[in-house]
Amino acid sequence: MSFLSNATLAAPETYLGIYNELSKYNVHLNVFERLWASWYQYMQNDVLATGIMSFVMHEIVYFGRSIPWIIIDRIPYFNKYKIQNQKIPTAAEQWQCTKLVLLSHFTVELPQIWLFHPMAKYCGMDTGVPFPSWQTMAFHIAVFFVLEDAWHYWIHRAMHWGPLYRSVHKIHHQYSAPFGLAAEYASPIEVMVLGFGTAGVPIVWVLITGQLHVLTMYLWIVFRLFQAIDAHSGYEFPWSLHHFLPFWAGADHHDTHHERFIGNYASSFRWWDYVMDTESGPEAAKKRRERKLAKEGKKVE
Repeated sequence: MSFLSNATLAAPETYLGIYNELSKYNVHLNVFERLWASWYQYMQNDVLATGIMSFVMHEIVYFGRSIPWIIIDRIPYFNKYKIQNQKIPTAAEQWQCTKLVLLSHFTVELPQIWLFHPMAKYCGMDTGVPFPSWQTMAFHIAVFFVLEDAWHYWIHRAMHWGPLYRSVHKIHHQYSAPFGLAAEYASPIEVMVLGFGTAGVPIVWVLITGQLHVLTMYLWIVFRLFQAIDAHSGYEFPWSLHHFLPFWAGADHHDTHHERFIGNYASSFRWWDYVMDTESGPEAAKKRRERKLAKEGKKVE
């Protein structure tokens, strides 16, 4: 770990003991940085330390964020906010979805997570302390949102081409009225290809710039998971984010995609669908008709 005191940490054998010893000689580090450094010192294996931390974080965030939506689905009061309120997922559907998602996490994502540390280090990603400033992390996360959204739009749109849809993407569209747990309900191929936008973009970024900390990567993944799960929640509230940020996609944008099986291909933002004229839903269809009629009227004149 970088920027640690040369004081020996060999004596303590417990995580708490290492933390206390490290804290004596590294007062320039904040509490979280000391906890982070102590974890790597305690594990004595950076690949194992990063792998365990990454996988546990992913599972806690994914299912932790999905549970509130499962509870909301069981409370009749919230039905008025359900976009397709005639399609409330049953407990059996939720459980079937959970089983496939867990299978994907352990068979597809876990091996990739295990290889993440050596790949990240090889590409120049920092795993030490102190952490970068919050301004630097915020900038990197904003860049990743924009780049991932572009990747997701074009790959997702390609997956709606007949052969790819039937062989790969159709699994994700099993639920025409999505729910939070279904965010990662997809074929292994789709998980890997679309997942490159989330995990691969930061790696390419650090290869080019040489600047990225794994903590920034973690925060980015947390935000991306929240975005994906909320987009699949199936709920539209008066306080939903897109009411305050019109370019934000949100649940109503992605729910329409699942309902109509076409259009609204982007993940986080609306601009790609707007620019490429792939917006979905009654309002978008109406605007297209109006533009077509206006164009035909000009030709007649």
